[in-house]
Amino acid sequence: MLPQSIARTSPFGRCPASFYFKRFRHSSRILPPPPPSSKILLVKKPNDDKVSAAFRSIIEHLRAKYPNAQLYQDSASSKIVEGVEALRQTNRPLDIDLVITLGGDGTILRASSLFPDGPVPPVLSFSLGTLGFLLPFNIDSFPQAIEDFFRGRSTVLERMRLACKVLDGSGEQVCGEDACGYQVMNEVTLHRGRSPHLNIVDAFVDGQHLTEAFSDGLIVSTPTGSTAYSLSSGGPIVHPSMKALLLTPICPRSLSFRPLILPGLSSLRLRISEKSRAPAEVSMDGQEARILKPGESIQVEASPYPIPCINRPTPPEEQGTGEGYDVVEQDGWVRDINRLLHFNASFKSSATVHVSRE
Repeated sequence: MLPQSIARTSPFGRCPASFYFKRFRHSSRILPPPPPSSKILLVKKPNDDKVSAAFRSIIEHLRAKYPNAQLYQDSASSKIVEGVEALRQTNRPLDIDLVITLGGDGTILRASSLFPDGPVPPVLSFSLGTLGFLLPFNIDSFPQAIEDFFRGRSTVLERMRLACKVLDGSGEQVCGEDACGYQVMNEVTLHRGRSPHLNIVDAFVDGQHLTEAFSDGLIVSTPTGSTAYSLSSGGPIVHPSMKALLLTPICPRSLSFRPLILPGLSSLRLRISEKSRAPAEVSMDGQEARILKPGESIQVEASPYPIPCINRPTPPEEQGTGEGYDVVEQDGWVRDINRLLHFNASFKSSATVHVSRE
């Protein structure tokens, strides 16, 4: 239990320390009930018959049970369905009350990209893709999940995003065609692209020179992105409720260049060295953004606009026991790294492997 001094100074007054743990255990917060005329944006995986069928079912359900809700659709994902409006620039970011995604993890990344310069509405995600590490809900549960949202029974885990901007050789910000900055949910990747030469990158943390990196590239990821490209490059797995920046090298020349976890308030700048024999390509959440020439850099910080992802309540058979556990507050992270990533799974004994021979 927490000391009584902590219990007394909690936001809830003189409440038991166990209650304090239940409310803030994974930094979740309860969503208030939305207005009946909520504006709902649907984002789906394109060119998939199973996803399209689920998409139509959800639209029919929303029309029947929540007739006052206004439905919008991401026009880039598929043809606009009759009775559903295409998302316009004036609809975002503040006018949308809920985002529903259907597909794989890429649909959440797509939803994140639709809100590049402001707050993101709650995101309700249904798994219809390959892995689905970011997708807590099975598609069969959509009626109950949507009802929980409208009744104010949903909780969200605010997943950190990265705010990124490109700087020229003099340190001035460079703007692109659409915006002057980027909001990234998984990772920013600086890599050598098609060049056969290693990149030489100077890394700075809060203005202090950290290292000169000779490598195929560097990854700056969020805790959410720690299970993506960064993990494949040897980075650590970090709980998504943490506020941190992960710096992971890609095939570094030095064996002593290990991944780093930096405080969430850090400012990280990656500058292409004048000694580098080639420019570097920059990718944001897997999408190519631009090319950096020697002397140019990218600055990465924690974004003030995280992604509020709606949690799936933990089934009774998966609940923990003991003080501090709460059905509503479980976010399923432990379950998912075991079920989807097979965390620390042992190799099968060769004696149990049967090879059929013809």
